[in-house]
Amino acid sequence: MEVQSDSRHISRLTRDTLALVLAGGQGSRLYELTEWRAKPAVPFGGKFRLIDFPLSNCVNSGVRRIGVLTQYKAHSLIRHLVRGWSFFKGELGEFMEVLPASQRVSGQWYKGTADAVYQNLDIIRSLWPEYILILGGDHVYKMDYGAMIAHHVDANADLTVGCMDVPVREAVRNFGVCVVDDAGRIVAFEEKPEQPTALPGDPERCLASMGIYVFNTRFLYERLIADADDAKSRHDFGADIVPSAIRSYRVMAHPFRDPTGRRAYWRDVGTLDSFYDANIELVDVVPELNLYDQQWPILTYQEQLPPAKFVFDDDDGRRGMAVDSMVSGGCVISGANLRRSLLFSNVRVEARSRVKRTVVLPDVTIGENCRIQRAIIDRGCKIPNDTVIGMDADTDRARGFRVTDSGVVLVTPEMLGQPLHVVR
Repeated sequence: MEVQSDSRHISRLTRDTLALVLAGGQGSRLYELTEWRAKPAVPFGGKFRLIDFPLSNCVNSGVRRIGVLTQYKAHSLIRHLVRGWSFFKGELGEFMEVLPASQRVSGQWYKGTADAVYQNLDIIRSLWPEYILILGGDHVYKMDYGAMIAHHVDANADLTVGCMDVPVREAVRNFGVCVVDDAGRIVAFEEKPEQPTALPGDPERCLASMGIYVFNTRFLYERLIADADDAKSRHDFGADIVPSAIRSYRVMAHPFRDPTGRRAYWRDVGTLDSFYDANIELVDVVPELNLYDQQWPILTYQEQLPPAKFVFDDDDGRRGMAVDSMVSGGCVISGANLRRSLLFSNVRVEARSRVKRTVVLPDVTIGENCRIQRAIIDRGCKIPNDTVIGMDADTDRARGFRVTDSGVVLVTPEMLGQPLHVVR
């Protein structure tokens, strides 16, 4: 069935939609980067946090009733939401509400993504939306959810799954794969398969689930209640709810593509290497993710900071400069040299230091005469003078830094003997 594109039709559907953002994940594959913060609170792109992307997509799509479900070490995430996402007009029925794990139903914490929603069914019932949009809080992408909701309604679906078409080789043991018929109906779901099933007519590509779902509200109630009663269930949307629905109900795939019909930008920054790569990609001359798009802005909380400053231009090499880099507000490059690097706010780099291909999170100071490359420097680090990072993996490991298989070095304050979080 052809998807209706009438803007009034879509705006009515988005007004009847409640978005639930699953933001309780630990992000253990990011190791020390999520030791003191939930994965959706991880900084990204120089001034944002990961959760800003699905929330911005909601606002830009016209979905302005949003619940954010939190659990793991949520303090910095909740603080960010309160400071940066409290602009909704309550008198117009708009809101962004935090729904923390509070043992509302079973006396237990959230046992899975589906259980997290199940434990908030009473709140959902009080709002009585027509459709429920389930989103992850930790992926980087720009997507018009209105088009997906319209596809769901026009296809008369019970459940619609957002999908990316990816090369078959990328999906092996990596993604949940949706098997579809010629009409786009999902007929099977393969969980991280060894041999993914290809798209009809395209043996080189398959449909990977993005973890984005549109449900008819009544249908979601039924599936969550049945799942809660199933002692064998893992209470997860991808592992339990979607596969069980496919067997008996109308479940459709919604391929996520850009306006030209090509595969759109979407990143799961769930590992240190993928987090590093997605940030460094942004300093390309024409990056695949356009953060300068005024038609689809990414919103966030940001401090009021002065512009970045570059000082000194001496012949002895003390020259403040940055090439192929992004530098956020409040930064001072004091006679240092940056190349292909991304600096978050309030970073100071001192004289004659050289920083290459590095992601520097907020509130970092890099001392004089440092040499740093292919690194992630966590928030609050004070790098001593003459420090060398990223030149020799064995040396970095011996100093307590984490080095990935590809050679990216993670440095946190605790690794430097500068604990920001003291447990008494």
